[in-house]
Amino acid sequence: MEENKKMTMALCTGSFDKLIVAGIILSGAVAEDMDVEIYVLLYGAYAFKKENGAKIDTSSEYPELNRELKTSLESMNVPTWVDFFTTAKELGNVKFYICGTAGKIWGGEKVSDFIDLADDICGIGEYVDSAQNADVHMLI
Repeated sequence: MEENKKMTMALCTGSFDKLIVAGIILSGAVAEDMDVEIYVLLYGAYAFKKENGAKIDTSSEYPELNRELKTSLESMNVPTWVDFFTTAKELGNVKFYICGTAGKIWGGEKVSDFIDLADDICGIGEYVDSAQNADVHMLI
């Protein structure tokens, strides 16, 4: 039996447009039966904080287009980034790891400080090991 391919993603953004892109890519990886490990870094950890997840609504590029982008996504019934991630985790082998340093920057010391998608808090060494052993490595 062939082993599943592995994707490692470094998710350092807290921008809703890039989080949605990450969700779409994650969905594709799960559809291809890939095992996925996502390492949530810096602004990604901010987005994953329980009090922030549903409120993230700023894009990193062209902030003047935020309203137009959100309206278009809603009219197309595009899921939120949290919905993309949740569905992918329900359908595939997906793990979310919060960077310990990034979590602490935003006041998150425990897994319970983050949205329910978070599996664990880890150090950067785990991310580096995962990236070295991945078939696909992405930085968003």
